[in-house]
Amino acid sequence: MTKVVIVGAGAAGMMAAVAAANQGAEVVLLEKMDQPGRKLRITGKGRCNLTNTASIKDTLTHIGPDKQWLRNSFAQFSNTQLMQFFEERGVPLVEERGGRVYPKSGKSLDIFLALINDLEHRSRVTIRKNCAVKSLTEDCHGVRLQDGTTVRGDAIIIATGGLAYPTTGSTGIGYRLAEEAGHTVVPQVPALVSLLCEEEIPQELEGFVLKNVALSITRPDGKKLYDAFGEMTFADHRLDGPIVLSASRQVSRLLHDGERLVAHIDLKPAVAADVLDRRLIADLNANGTRLFHDALRLWLPAEVIPLALKRLHIEYYKRLHQINAAERKRLLSFLKNVEFTLTGTGDYDTAIITQGGVNTKEINPKTMESRLVPGLYFVGELLDLDADTGGYNLQIAFSTGHVAGTAAAQ
Repeated sequence: MTKVVIVGAGAAGMMAAVAAANQGAEVVLLEKMDQPGRKLRITGKGRCNLTNTASIKDTLTHIGPDKQWLRNSFAQFSNTQLMQFFEERGVPLVEERGGRVYPKSGKSLDIFLALINDLEHRSRVTIRKNCAVKSLTEDCHGVRLQDGTTVRGDAIIIATGGLAYPTTGSTGIGYRLAEEAGHTVVPQVPALVSLLCEEEIPQELEGFVLKNVALSITRPDGKKLYDAFGEMTFADHRLDGPIVLSASRQVSRLLHDGERLVAHIDLKPAVAADVLDRRLIADLNANGTRLFHDALRLWLPAEVIPLALKRLHIEYYKRLHQINAAERKRLLSFLKNVEFTLTGTGDYDTAIITQGGVNTKEINPKTMESRLVPGLYFVGELLDLDADTGGYNLQIAFSTGHVAGTAAAQ
C-alpha cells in the first residue's frame, strides 16, 4: 500500500488527503496547530467563497503569473466537480453575485466539516495535530518533526500555505522546505490586501463604501498599471475594498520594491468630463445663492465632502454664483480624478493571500510532482500562483490538492 505524507491540513492538504485515500493509499496528515483548517474556517469573513461558476477559460483570466499552468489541474478537478464534491457530502451551495459560490448556510465551518468528517471516518487516514515539521530528510521521502522524530512515506505532499493570516499557522515553512529540495522560490509579498497612502483620510470617510467608482493606478509618469470599476472603502491612511484588493495583486510587488504609485478615483465614471462640466455650470447657475459647502451635496455623498473641502481650496462659505471658472475646473477635476499617493501595502495579518512561492516551471502541472525530486509534491498557496477575489484562490487550492493526492497515491 502506498503511504502518502501530507504536511499541512488546510484546504489543499485536506483535499489531497481525501483524494489519496480515495485511491487506496495510507495517508498521514500532519498539522502544526491544535486543529486543522483554521484559515479555511475564517475565509470569506466566515462565509467561504469556495469557487466560482466561471468557465475554465474565464477563470484563467483571473489568475497569474502563469495562468495556463493550471489548465491541467482544472481539467482534472473543475469547479463543477468541486461543487458536486461538497453537495454529495451534505453541503448545499448557492451562487451569488459575480458567480461566487458559498455554502447555503453562509458558514465556512460546513466546508471544513465536510472535509474533516470524510477523513476522520477512514481507517487508513491518520491526522496528527500539534505536529510541526522541521525539515525534509536527505532523500526527501520523509519529514523530520520538531520533536525529533521522523515520518516517512512513498510520497510527500507539501501543503503548508503561504504567509497570510499567520495566526492560523501560516509561517512560510513550506518555502524553506522547497529550497531544501533545490527548488527556486519566488520572493513573497502580501496580496489581496489594502494599499497604504501618504495622504490623511478624513475621519468622516473612514469605513465609508464608495460604490460604482472607477479606480486606476499609475506610475508617476502616467503609465497605467490597473483599471477597474466597482466598490472601495477607506481606512486610516489606506484604501481598501474589492477593487483595491484586486489592484494589490498588480502593484504589491512594485510597492514593496520601493516604488511610489498614484491611485486615481473617478467618482463619476458614467459621465464624460465635458458633459459633467456642463452639468456643473447648470447647477451653479440654478443654485447661485447656496453656500459652497452645503451645495457640495449636489454632487457628492456627505462623507466625501470633508475630503473635497480639503482638496479644493475653495472658501467654505462662498456662494455658488461667486465660483469662478478656475474653481469650477478644480471641482470637475476632483469629481473625475481624486488622487492618492501609494506608499505600500497592509501586512500579512490583513492580506488574504501570498504572492510568490515555488516556481511552477519546476513542478509538473499534470501531477503537482517536483520535476527535481521524484515523490515530492507542492500544492496550493505555496506555489507561485495567485488570483483575484471571487473564489478562484480556493479553487486553486482544492484543484491542486486533489491532483497531487491522486497522483501521489498512484
